[in-house]
Amino acid sequence: MPIVAQSTETTDWVSRFADDVIEESERRAPGKPVVVASGLSPSGPIHLGNLREVMTPHLVADEIRRRGYQVRHLISWDDYDRYRKVPAGVTGVDESWAEHIGKPLTSVPAPEGSAYPNWAEHFKAAMIESLAELGVEFDGISQTAQYTSGAYRDQVLHAMKHRGDIDAILAQYRTKPKAAAKKQQQKPVDEAELEAAEGSGAAAEDDGSSTAGYFPYKPYCGNCEKDLTTVTSYDDDTTELAYTCTACGFSETVRLSEFNRGKLVWKVDWPMRWAYEGVVFEPSGVDHSSPGSSFQVGGQIVGIFGGKQPIGPMYAFVGISGMAKMSSSRGGVPTPADALQIMEPQLLRWLYARRRPNQSFKIAFDQEIQRLYDEWDKLAGKVTDGSALPADVAAYTRAVGTAAGELPKTPRPLPYRTLASVADITAGHQDQALRILSELDPANPLGSLDEARPRYDKAEAWINTHVPADQRTIVRGEPDAELLKSLDEPSQQSIRLLLDGLADNWSLDGLTHLVYGVPKVQAGFPADATPKELPPEIKTAQRSFFALLYHLLVGRDTGPRLPTLLLAVGQERVRALLGE
Repeated sequence: MPIVAQSTETTDWVSRFADDVIEESERRAPGKPVVVASGLSPSGPIHLGNLREVMTPHLVADEIRRRGYQVRHLISWDDYDRYRKVPAGVTGVDESWAEHIGKPLTSVPAPEGSAYPNWAEHFKAAMIESLAELGVEFDGISQTAQYTSGAYRDQVLHAMKHRGDIDAILAQYRTKPKAAAKKQQQKPVDEAELEAAEGSGAAAEDDGSSTAGYFPYKPYCGNCEKDLTTVTSYDDDTTELAYTCTACGFSETVRLSEFNRGKLVWKVDWPMRWAYEGVVFEPSGVDHSSPGSSFQVGGQIVGIFGGKQPIGPMYAFVGISGMAKMSSSRGGVPTPADALQIMEPQLLRWLYARRRPNQSFKIAFDQEIQRLYDEWDKLAGKVTDGSALPADVAAYTRAVGTAAGELPKTPRPLPYRTLASVADITAGHQDQALRILSELDPANPLGSLDEARPRYDKAEAWINTHVPADQRTIVRGEPDAELLKSLDEPSQQSIRLLLDGLADNWSLDGLTHLVYGVPKVQAGFPADATPKELPPEIKTAQRSFFALLYHLLVGRDTGPRLPTLLLAVGQERVRALLGE
């Protein structure tokens, strides 16, 4: 008997969906494993918008597992979809790949230099690796394998037998070509947002209509392998199907009861799979959930196969902030692998877990990532001391682990912005990085850089791949004699106060107190005076003091946090650059 741990927090969207899915599964298939599903098309780099197609059912499935139920999370790899276009910017691919348009993705060569046998396997591999790092447990289903093995033969024959019923459903939603084209032209495009479900076979596929009638099945040509085919006749009794290829002119007649080189058109294929697999929960992107879309139409067609439409939310866009140096080898779209290069899996899981599926959010590749990490670390502290809200605790718990256990974590999770600053200043010199990081907390020094990993490696990767060269920190080689000579007496006094306090405050906390305290002391206030005890002009004085130090140390008026910068430069060199 499953152990049910119901959530009492109504704002936790994952628990609410888990409640609904368990109830619905018991109604449809009592005593059987709960089935949730995702669909991904490896037509190119699988991006962070597509990841929501996986993370939404993953989080729900994981909650159900935590309650003691058996769950199957299916990921259908739509690798038998047609190759629609040559994606831009993929290394090892040129316009010659256009000759493969119309073939199944598994029949298209992989990019040059790939270790994988075909296009689909090449792009699936990166996603599978990322899902493993994210702790996503799933059962992968290759649609190429399903169709070519004949696993769906009965379903294909059933669809052809009931093609009139299917056509009647589709006819309710067909629009005139001109009206549809005009509507498409009016659709706003925001390149900063990534559609959460781009592929799954839905784009640019007809619904099976032809001058000879309606046929929900499309063969791949026996000569050129392309799907630019037209079914010209079909006999229900013999299952003889005739088709011609508009690409190469080939034609043939086959027995569909023995033929495995083709597939159902998308709006029939998807609901067929719901019935075949017994899917109870599957979310859909906004492009699949509008009137007349594949999800809505599928809800009617699934009944022809004796199934029911899954329950599941419509999920919103995932946006990106900052892609200054995104690798062109990935085709210019950020993938889960890109995100995991600069952030720990826990943070990426949290971004998907904390927002309801219908809420859009952005994944940061710019300076915003530092603020996100500050927010994450603050939440971790609140969870530890018991002050976090229940919904926040739930999101945090789902981020740090799964029903199988906690994800690997950084032993000493030092602030990301500090690690990034150190990686920036030391430019790959790990011994220097360890020296600086061990001085952050002299009472509890870092013994090895491994204690700060993998977070340190993620911060270093962010610095190296997403911070423009003109924003990198280069410490002066020699003092700026001209600037030092031009300083007025108050500025000289502020430098002396800082230098006098360096030795006694050489730690992150100590230097923070020192650099903020100098302008206070100069104005006649205690160094530990709080902002409420100070006049507004103190903030102005602090900004001016910080700008002076940045100019003297790195030749700019901004830079990494000053306490971190001072530690990185080292006390002896700081004294020299400040003119002692």
